[in-house]
Amino acid sequence: MNASPNVAALIVAAGRGRRFGGEVPKQYRKIGGRTVLAEAIRHLGAVEAIETFVTVIHAEDGEPYAEAAIQSGVAGSRLASVVGGETRQDSVRAGLERLSQAGFPDDGIVLIHDAARPFAGEAVVMRAILAGMTAGAALPVLPVADTLATLDADGHLLANPDRAAMRAVQTPQAFRFSLIRDAHRRALAERRTDFTDDAGLAAAYGHPVASFAGDPSLFKITLEADLGRAEAHLSGTRETRAGIGYDVHAFTTGDHVVLGGVAVPHTQSLLGHSDADPVLHALTDALLGTIGDGDIGSHFPPSDPQWRGASSDRFLIHARDLVAAAGGRIVNVDCTIICEAPKIGPHRAAMQVRIGEILGLPTAKVGVKATTSEKLGFTGRREGIAVMAIASVVF
Repeated sequence: MNASPNVAALIVAAGRGRRFGGEVPKQYRKIGGRTVLAEAIRHLGAVEAIETFVTVIHAEDGEPYAEAAIQSGVAGSRLASVVGGETRQDSVRAGLERLSQAGFPDDGIVLIHDAARPFAGEAVVMRAILAGMTAGAALPVLPVADTLATLDADGHLLANPDRAAMRAVQTPQAFRFSLIRDAHRRALAERRTDFTDDAGLAAAYGHPVASFAGDPSLFKITLEADLGRAEAHLSGTRETRAGIGYDVHAFTTGDHVVLGGVAVPHTQSLLGHSDADPVLHALTDALLGTIGDGDIGSHFPPSDPQWRGASSDRFLIHARDLVAAAGGRIVNVDCTIICEAPKIGPHRAAMQVRIGEILGLPTAKVGVKATTSEKLGFTGRREGIAVMAIASVVF
């Protein structure tokens, strides 16, 4: 087998989560601002060895899946989806056949992972890939800490199995592609539907299944209380970054200025190559600062005629999408407009709404403030408007 095989991740996300309850399936409930599925894709997507993702979804979930894919920040060229079946076994087989149709090689490694386990770190994923290459079939396990019990039909204790030989099973489970695909095809031909996981199916068809060390962070979201555990996990592992932005535009002849995406009546306009919106320009630079990706001028040079008169929301949307692609979630933004005129107060709410629409934030997370420079400097002389901005992003 090649030292570096093709690797695909098959994420099972077609279930309805009946034990979880509620109208929204658990894979589309939110933790830390993203859906559980988005977190699962995001974590696996951080592993460069995984080239291809196939997410198996319910026939009714095309729209929430598309949202999760965007939230994950993983490049769309790596992502694909397929509609699953009535059972988990049917859904996994559908995902394997989708890979087969796409020409995935027989000797590649496929990682089969439950969307309800959103925190697959790089270390455990690389252990899975190595185990799959070595053994052909492998699953992550953890020792069982609690005493186990076997009960009768009335709930009375029958026995305490020896936990020394017991292990808790997790995902991602790793397989040589042809091995697990052919095992699923055999199960379909023989109408066997009694398998609850893929390692058990592989073992039933004579393939030894190795084990490797799992990860306590790979807990499964099964009940409502598990969402709180997931939120706590995220708060302890995420990185918060702040970026700042500053922009200035001089006044010129005109009858309005554009601030925060809102046309504000005034006796003058602002001079600039685009629509000269200093609020959106400063916010764009603040977001770019959180990912260390230059400034607005490096992305939209004023020497380029295509940006002449352009609406500045295009610049902010570009920065927003770059942050998302880097795995970031915008927490809040705040800006201060420095000018003697026009009055900002009457237009503040409209600016908050428009900025919130662009960035996908509620108005409570969009700060718009105004101040004067006490008639000092160029703003005090009414020569132009300056804006300072800051953005907070969680990765």
